[in-house]
Amino acid sequence: MVIGDIFDAVKDGLGDLVDTVGGGAGEKSLAIIDDWLEIFPALAQYNLELTSFSLGLAISPSLNVELVGSHADWSEENIAERLARHQGERAITMVLTTIRTAYRLHKKTQAALREPLILKVIVKVPPVVRVVLGQPILED
Repeated sequence: MVIGDIFDAVKDGLGDLVDTVGGGAGEKSLAIIDDWLEIFPALAQYNLELTSFSLGLAISPSLNVELVGSHADWSEENIAERLARHQGERAITMVLTTIRTAYRLHKKTQAALREPLILKVIVKVPPVVRVVLGQPILED
């Protein structure tokens, strides 16, 4: 099954979840999740491999996605080009800006850059984007 098929299946299932969750908060969260699902095929084109996908069902549903890539694919120039290409697209711009900021802040530490690049996207109200440079030892 390809990544597009996975996301199509999840999007189709979101309508069923609205009945289960109920209420305005659940519907708003599911609409936000639906919007965020659109960015993952684009991120896959940038050599980020989806390694983990989970959906949490509660009063306010959440989506937790992990993607892994190589630092070589994320130079300052590559990120700038991608930001220009996706100008006006809120979700993917937030992800790309967070990646750029993580690299800039990491550079200030003068520490060695370790593989892999791990991108965690947690979609809930409000959304959270986390970038990990290297393999984390402790998870939060």
